[in-house]
Amino acid sequence: MNILVINCGSSSLKYQLIDSETEQVLAKGLCERIGEAGSAITHQARGGEKKQTQAPMPDHSAAIGLVIGKLTDPEEGVIGSLAEIGAVGHRVVHGGEAFHKAALIDDAVMAALEEHCELAPLHNPANITGIRACAEKAPGVPMVGVFDTAFHQTMPKKAFLYALPYSYYEDYKVRRYGFHGVSHDFVSERAAQILGKDRKDLRIIVCHMGNGASVTAVKNGESVDTSMGFTPLEGLIMGTRSGNLDPAIVTYLADKLGVSAKEVISICNKKSGVLGLSGGFSNDFRDLAEAAADGNEAAEIALEAYAYSVGKYIGAYAAAMNGVDVIAFTAGVGENNAEVRARIAQYIGFLGTSIDPEKNKIRGEEIILSALQDKVVTMVVPTNEELSIARQTLAVVQGAE
Repeated sequence: MNILVINCGSSSLKYQLIDSETEQVLAKGLCERIGEAGSAITHQARGGEKKQTQAPMPDHSAAIGLVIGKLTDPEEGVIGSLAEIGAVGHRVVHGGEAFHKAALIDDAVMAALEEHCELAPLHNPANITGIRACAEKAPGVPMVGVFDTAFHQTMPKKAFLYALPYSYYEDYKVRRYGFHGVSHDFVSERAAQILGKDRKDLRIIVCHMGNGASVTAVKNGESVDTSMGFTPLEGLIMGTRSGNLDPAIVTYLADKLGVSAKEVISICNKKSGVLGLSGGFSNDFRDLAEAAADGNEAAEIALEAYAYSVGKYIGAYAAAMNGVDVIAFTAGVGENNAEVRARIAQYIGFLGTSIDPEKNKIRGEEIILSALQDKVVTMVVPTNEELSIARQTLAVVQGAE
């Protein structure tokens, strides 16, 4: 079965067409600037070159139409018609407490997604728009929602509750939800496979480090704690997000700057993290590493603060699980930035692990970085969220047949 994986943003749409039997990517691409001037689609068929085409995309429905057109194009396409797409898997950021696993999308599921828009106002509306656009262009094709929050629904109350009046959780669902769940699930499972072990027998800490970043404690195959919280703003220092801070800072800065609390939160999301710490220099860790090597003190501070925050969470989650067997780095920074991995290693040696400097030179490959005799295995495991979505979509569709 061919499965089309869709990941909708507010003005973008990523896609992959995956053969579920071979798990090969038949084609992939990106629609950018949807609803804006200069919109374009970049498409790449398996074994072919990337080709970008300028095309008007007033909305996501138009973007989906272009995607289908590219996939079925006699020259650039890889399938003859829509009939060759067996299902569509949609990445959905927020499923709240309603979804513990992927679900076949029907009216009830759509209503639940609408209810969760207030918890993810930047993401869920775009996800819903993408689902509706797909349903319009591909009627009759099963649609499956795969939720970033679902993997974390196994967290116990001691981990997901905030120390606020309990009624706020009961009435308003204020709690830790966690994100990047699709990635944390895939990487923890793959790490166990690489080691030839069952994930249910391991305590794994997954460090998903991209522009957005989170750390998750996976014990016996289940998420028991994670660094992102009610929103993706909590936790680690990130590319442009502040991560943890004293909540009183929000109202303090609002008064000092003469802006609303909402505007301060926007600053915490878009102008903070390593970008803010580096004095606005960059949120690209490659740029920061080069600048730090050239003596840029602000870049050095940003990198060290980032590594320190990751190291602290690793230590905390080792305590939460009463030990750790595996530490896995993944996502753009985790997979490719040897400098950042080496800096993090400074803080986790007490756990009984190390990072071999020669092995650490790799980029984007599965590799065990630690020595054979180390008590804790440290490794790089490239994430593949699209493949995970395709697998979960297939399981849901087969289960519904």
